[in-house]
Order: sequence, then C-alpha cells, then structure tokens
Amino acid sequence: MKNDKLQKLRNRVDVLDRQLLELLNQRAEIVKEISEEKSKAGLAGFDSTRERKIIEKLLRFNRGPLEARDIEFIMESLFKVYRSFGRPLSIAYFGQAGTFTHQAALKRFGERDNYISCKTIEHVFREVEKGGADFGVVPIENSNEGVVIHTLDMFVDSDMKVNAEIFLEVHHYLLSKEKSLKDIRKVYSHYQALGQCQGWLDENLPHAETIETPSTTAAIQRAKVEKGAAAIGSEIASKIYGMNILAERIEDFRENITRFLVIGRTCPGKSGNDKTSILFSIKDRVGALHDMLVPFKENRINLTSIESRPTKKKAWEYVFFVDFIGHMEDEPVKRALAKLGKNCVFLRVLGSYPRESRNG
Repeated sequence: MKNDKLQKLRNRVDVLDRQLLELLNQRAEIVKEISEEKSKAGLAGFDSTRERKIIEKLLRFNRGPLEARDIEFIMESLFKVYRSFGRPLSIAYFGQAGTFTHQAALKRFGERDNYISCKTIEHVFREVEKGGADFGVVPIENSNEGVVIHTLDMFVDSDMKVNAEIFLEVHHYLLSKEKSLKDIRKVYSHYQALGQCQGWLDENLPHAETIETPSTTAAIQRAKVEKGAAAIGSEIASKIYGMNILAERIEDFRENITRFLVIGRTCPGKSGNDKTSILFSIKDRVGALHDMLVPFKENRINLTSIESRPTKKKAWEYVFFVDFIGHMEDEPVKRALAKLGKNCVFLRVLGSYPRESRNG
C-alpha cells in the first residue's frame, strides 16, 4: 500500500541532505583557506580552544531534538575531517596500536594524521619536546584506579603544556590464542588494567598468575606466543593482533573511564569553559598544605583534583598536582595563583585548556 505522507517526508529529507552537503562543502572551502593562512603564520592545525568555542556556541543555539552529546559528536567528527585539509599532524602516544591511549588519540584527532607509537610515557614527552611530534597523548587518571604516576612524574621536569583532555570509556577483554578459560595459566597486562579487573580475575581465574607489562599491547604480544597465556586488552586490539576473545567487558565496575591529556609546546587560549592544571612544592611546616588551598577558597575556585608525589630530591618533600575550573587569564585565578606563588617553593602552570564533555 502506497504511503504518500511517508514519501513526502522522505523527499523533504532528500532536499535537506543536498542542502546540507552544499553547506558542508562551502565550509570545507573556507577551512582550506584558513589552513593555508595558518600554515603561512606557522600556527598548528589543532586548536582545542577554537573547536570548543564552536561547540559551546552551537549548544546555546540548539533547540532540539538533537541532544548536546549529538551536537558534540557531529562537530567533533567534522573537525577531524576538516583538519585533514591542512598539514597532517604528528601525534605521539603511549603504547602501540590498539592500546587505549591510541584509541583516545584517534578519538581526538581522527584517522588521517600521523601517529607515533612510544614505548614509554617519557618517550611521548621527549618526542614532543624535540619537535618529532606536534602533540602527545598520555593517560593521567582512571575513574577506578586513580592517577597514572609516570605521567605526573614527567610533568615535574618537563616544560610541556596541557592542550586538551580526553575522556574514554574503557572496556576490557580477555584475549588469547587459546580457546577456553580452563587453559589459561597466566594473564598479562598493564598494572592499571589488572587492577581494574582484579575481582573478575579472582572469581574466574583464581589460579592464574597475573604479570604486569608496560602496556596492554605488550601484554598481547607476550600472550600471543605463550601457551596457556592470556592478556587483558581492547576489542580493537583483538582484531589487530588476531586474538580470540575469551571474555567480554571484564572490568569490575561498569563506569570505567580513563582521562588522557594532550600535551604540546604552547598553551591554548580561553574557550569560556576551561580547566587549569598546576603543580607546586610547599615548605615543610605545619599547616602548609592548608594555607596553599586557602587562595582557591577565597576566590571561589572549584578544585577538581589534587594529588601528591615525592620530589625524589629530598626525603619527605612532595610536589602537588592540582586541577581546577577556570583559565589562568581569569582574574580570580590570577589572584589565587599570585597568592599561592608567594608561599610555594615553586609553582608551575601546566596549562589551561577546554573542559572535555563526558557526554560523548
């Protein structure tokens, strides 16, 4: 039976699709000109602040039925395509193809850029410092396992700046060349992945030995050549390395999100919805840390994270890493940092950058 109304609606969609295609191509032409101007000026092709401003503006105009996360997904996909009109970026990332850091890098930058696999987090920093990569992607914290200490340690001695953050929902899979759980005697993975799946391992593989590796990909490579071995990794990695999936989504907690940082040699500008990361060292006296936090309270600045690490230069001396809402050019932030700096052994602003939405 012919449905005239349905056909009319489809015809309207067809017209809109053609109009949308024309607008997308018009935007592409303008972006090409912008890329050429950026190249002449020696500017990077990735501008996290500008991209976030565009999304924030569209969210204010949006009246639905598209939701905020829909707008963000669409625009982030467009950014990846349009960014490819300029010089391809070089992105250094921790681990090898198929790791979660690699997935985070792809999520932020897309398929068309050049990716540099790094064996260590230190290697990522060094690649960006020496100009071998435009940007680097490193893990900083997991919602269940806490901070990645190697990344924090690198910021102590590095001048790299935080340009953006990436939130990636993480799901773990048990991968092996074996075909049954009963054949598994060893499980390899990065220490964070092992920690995130410890409950599942205790229940399902209580007699298997767990062995830490530098990355989940390194774990897969070992499990691939060892009889009776398995690795905890991603679904994508199972396809890349030809491994069987013996168990799916074995993480102990349903909400398992890892936050990554994009590092670069310069700081982005204000987007209007920013976060700032700093590190500082305090004098060894009673109440010192409390006094360091007072300027933030006085200026009504919301702290989102605070972590400490030994300085490795003097026993019982620590540096503190703090994330808070706001940009270093905001007046309340300027006042807080000025007062903080007077009481610190040293203070370093790691960067102000757009806050990443967790909707996507």
